[in-house]
Amino acid sequence: MPSPNQDERPQPVDMLVLHYTGMRSGAEAIARLRDPASRVSSHYVVEEDGAVFRLVPEDRRAWHAGISHWRGQDLLNGRSIGIEIVNPGHEFGYRPFPALQMAAVCDLCLEILSRHAIAPRDVVAHSDIAPDRKDDPGELFDWRGLAANGVGLWPEGGAVPDADAPTLLARIGYRADLPLPVLLRAFQRRWRPTRIDGQADAETLARLAAVAAAVTSTRD
Repeated sequence: MPSPNQDERPQPVDMLVLHYTGMRSGAEAIARLRDPASRVSSHYVVEEDGAVFRLVPEDRRAWHAGISHWRGQDLLNGRSIGIEIVNPGHEFGYRPFPALQMAAVCDLCLEILSRHAIAPRDVVAHSDIAPDRKDDPGELFDWRGLAANGVGLWPEGGAVPDADAPTLLARIGYRADLPLPVLLRAFQRRWRPTRIDGQADAETLARLAAVAAAVTSTRD
């Protein structure tokens, strides 16, 4: 299902970004991602029944991340592969991701990771790289299950923080020039989805420390 919303990739791939479509149906999302007027696209779309559609070849830049930042780098389309996962999102009736869909996402991610040098710390949510604009794929997405199958990170347990919340967030990769509650909500949505309040309580601080330690231990 080729999309015209692509161009030449300026650098090698070293990131994988997961989104939800946030539209009423997969067909509606694919139509928008293939519409030249929208100027948005992803490399892949994964339907709720597990069907996978390729819109842009991996060696081309798809326009999926927008204004974005991770680990000191901006405008991440040029270095990333984007997967849109069909889900109505918070605007149209956010719901759990079906098992068949998650299995297909996992298989697709593993295939992509086999082709590109992407570190676990650089498998990210759209909300990680654009925390002031995006919530996807959201708190119902099974990051823990993906990590158990070799996609991304999910450190178990907590740890006593060795730094404050802003320092730990920056160590993980989040941008530092946004209000702390905005960054904490993005972190919680990904790493502590049972409580998304933007507060640095003891459990959030422990999760911050655990994730920062895991990111540090997996650096190239």
